Amino acid sequence: MRRREFVIGLGITALGRAVEAADSYPARPIRWLVGFAAGGASDIVVRLVAEGMQKELGVPLIVDNRPGASGNLAASALVQAPADGYTILHGESSVLYTNEHLSKLPYSPEKDFTYIGAIGRSPFTLVVNPRVGIQTLKEFVEYAKANPAKINYGTPGVGSPQRIAMELFQQEYGIKLTHVAYRGGAPALQDVRAGQIESMMVDLGVSLPYIRDGGLRALAVYAPQRLASLPSVPTFSELGFGSVSAFILHGVVGPGGMPRPVVERLNAALHVAMRSPKVIAMFAENGLRAEPGTPEDFENLVRLERARVGSIIRSAGIKAE
Repeated sequence: MRRREFVIGLGITALGRAVEAADSYPARPIRWLVGFAAGGASDIVVRLVAEGMQKELGVPLIVDNRPGASGNLAASALVQAPADGYTILHGESSVLYTNEHLSKLPYSPEKDFTYIGAIGRSPFTLVVNPRVGIQTLKEFVEYAKANPAKINYGTPGVGSPQRIAMELFQQEYGIKLTHVAYRGGAPALQDVRAGQIESMMVDLGVSLPYIRDGGLRALAVYAPQRLASLPSVPTFSELGFGSVSAFILHGVVGPGGMPRPVVERLNAALHVAMRSPKVIAMFAENGLRAEPGTPEDFENLVRLERARVGSIIRSAGIKAE
């Protein structure tokens, strides 16, 4: 009986310390890991949101870029960090639910992450080189059906969200394209502009300047309605391609087992940051759909995407290089 009382006493003491630590959180700078290079779409989103969060939290949020292995290097560093809220990770589609279907990981997105909140969804835009001569999405699909595998498309890598989006597009509409994998989105996009490959599914944030200067032609966007920054470009749904959903998910996760009060503090700061005029303006410009929600909302969305994307990867026979 005395041993049981001792164990219970230890548990109450540990809980008390956790609550006390949460009450004083944050007391020092927070490190925000990003699994992609500085200047990329994920990095831009994180730095803007971090600016708003640190004003609310009262401590610096230090962005730490750890590019490599489709975000796995940064995710591995996260799960080795203490679950005290002072190390968080940019949860992007690859580390949240894509990579696990392609190779054995040193972490489990389902078990080793604490879900803090979604930032939003970044819609994809299908672009082609203007010299290809394709003017509309209908022409793209008709040409692809008449000429199987003759249209090349580039992606940042084998298991990238862009690859998944194009595979889903092919499956839904019975077309066959040829995949060309690059080491990053920038070189792939440059080759579309140069005419080395014909097409690509891209994040609007990195492609918008080239669409505006005529270096790329946007055929359609995966968004609920037309984007303010591209009012003349139709959505897939209004063109009759409504069943396909393709986007990059952005969010915030921490190591597994974070104290709930710390999670709630970070989630509240995320909500405040998402209401800042700078974030609202950037999201509107780039077609990002903000949806911070609750930690449970974020985890449920990831669970649904994990199942959906896993099915696409298996049916397409996508393998890691």
